[in-house]
Amino acid sequence: MGEQGSTESTEAAQPHKSVKGLKGARPESRLALVRRARRINRELAEVYPYAHPELDFENSFQLLVATVLSAQTTDLRVNQTTPALFAAYPTPEDMAAADPEALEQLIRPTGFFRAKAKSLLGLSAALRDRFGGEVPGRLEDLVTLPGVGRKTANVVLGNAFGVPGLTVDTHFGRLVRRWRWTAQEDPEKVEAEIAALFPKSEWTMLSHRIIFHGRRVCHARKPACGACPIAPLCPAYGEGETDPDKAKKLLKYEMGGQPGQRLRPPADYPGRPAAPLGAAE
Repeated sequence: MGEQGSTESTEAAQPHKSVKGLKGARPESRLALVRRARRINRELAEVYPYAHPELDFENSFQLLVATVLSAQTTDLRVNQTTPALFAAYPTPEDMAAADPEALEQLIRPTGFFRAKAKSLLGLSAALRDRFGGEVPGRLEDLVTLPGVGRKTANVVLGNAFGVPGLTVDTHFGRLVRRWRWTAQEDPEKVEAEIAALFPKSEWTMLSHRIIFHGRRVCHARKPACGACPIAPLCPAYGEGETDPDKAKKLLKYEMGGQPGQRLRPPADYPGRPAAPLGAAE
């Protein structure tokens, strides 16, 4: 993670000592919280310089559709499903005119396919009728589309339009609470509290780094604490496996030498592309 000096190297080797300070009797001050949060972000930027949205897309419409499909399933399953979907319906006009049953069958692998098909038909018709067949670049417009909430809107804004936004998904919420950046459970309240800790310019990449870390290291049921690069800064250190060798076996995707979630990852991604739907993985 780069050269940080002998004191920080010692802390990294003995994470429990640093963490003990975070759990002390005196509450962490606002200034200390901001400094710790921003340091975690800097550390994650060194670990995941290639962090990116893990949905395959070529334009804002594809990203919008893929993000809606990603609810209650993996990005991998969405990426394996969307090639055939976008081949059949490349534009909002095409998708709005789709036969509902045919659309349902194409997106069936992503689960909840009837509800998702209804959302896709509705948002495609809205794009056609209200936005000239184009995905709008404003949050207040995006959230009026069927099936689109703030999380989906921020994904599209940050990654298709370059408008900073925080993606408060399950990984993001879990980690920021473990790190004691917030105690909120409601996604909008989480978004507001985390936004106040960072410059707006950091929001989109911060989201990618936190989600990457949640998928690869800081798992919900058994985080790989002993292999975590930010262990010295984490007040939840010890909730998971602390033995380095055992923790290393819990790492996922490129951190564990396995394929990632994208069939077409960015050129700088150090891992292996995922396999298409139906292929041997």
